[in-house]
Amino acid sequence: MVPCLNEAATIAAVVDAFRASLPGAAIHVYDNASTDGTADTARAAGAEVRSEPRRGKGNVIRRMFADVDADIYVLVDGDATYSADAAPAMIARLWSEGLDMVVGRRVATSDVAYRTGHRFGNRAISGTIRYIFGDGVTDVLSGYRVFSRRFVKSFPAMSKGFDVETEMTVHALELRLAIAEMDTDYRARPTDSSSKLHTVRDGLRIAWTIFTLLRDGRPIPFFFVSAAVLAATAIILAVPIVATFMETGLVPRFPTAILATGMVLVSVVSMACGLILDSINRGRMEMKRLHFLAVAWRERASPAAPRPPGAPSDGPAA
Repeated sequence: MVPCLNEAATIAAVVDAFRASLPGAAIHVYDNASTDGTADTARAAGAEVRSEPRRGKGNVIRRMFADVDADIYVLVDGDATYSADAAPAMIARLWSEGLDMVVGRRVATSDVAYRTGHRFGNRAISGTIRYIFGDGVTDVLSGYRVFSRRFVKSFPAMSKGFDVETEMTVHALELRLAIAEMDTDYRARPTDSSSKLHTVRDGLRIAWTIFTLLRDGRPIPFFFVSAAVLAATAIILAVPIVATFMETGLVPRFPTAILATGMVLVSVVSMACGLILDSINRGRMEMKRLHFLAVAWRERASPAAPRPPGAPSDGPAA
């Protein structure tokens, strides 16, 4: 599955490379309202082409996951930066170990392939994700992934843009799914192809996604930290007022006293919100887990489906 926005210069090469690497795979190219003839080029290369008019990688992936029915899914960008040669090994590992996601961890083949700013941003975001949700993925923003059927058909796909990779990773970590990473070459874009990434804008969007996921997925730490900050500030403001009252019996600074009282009340409300949302989140996780388990690892109706290249003969049964 190849999401594309104005990749006419590279999409034919991507289709040809994956057809050679995975000769038995159906290649789906989803055109995201391109204006450079990407869809026609992909169609001429032999791919099955569909379109998603709403701009944004998250919108495209949501449509892909809904439309395409398969046992194993390979997701790759259409910019010819990822190596198709890694796909069989990634599929074989997913199949042999019964995994739900294998992430292609990018190993730059040149300095220009992986710019310093993007490398730093990826490390910062990946480190934040690991700190909040646990270890499992070091290249959170990789666009090269292999999925099981049950991951794809139970993934909510709420993101609209490039933050969808972050959502995929957090989804897997929250549900403690079986995942792995494998190194794959990461090449520079061809000179006649331009990146759709905007370092600042997309970085802020991903940071907001992490903030939202922390608020929704870890409500007790999120709201308790807020409560602690408010309570500590209120105590700092209140100590001189209480000391003056103990000495003189007077409260000389009513505005400060009212502010401190209000901050304590807000702190208590914040703690209550954290406890309530944690209970709601636990129920939400249970429902997501049950929905995930309701989907077969591969289609039960096709036990004789051909095995992926490199997969052992005793691969996981449906």
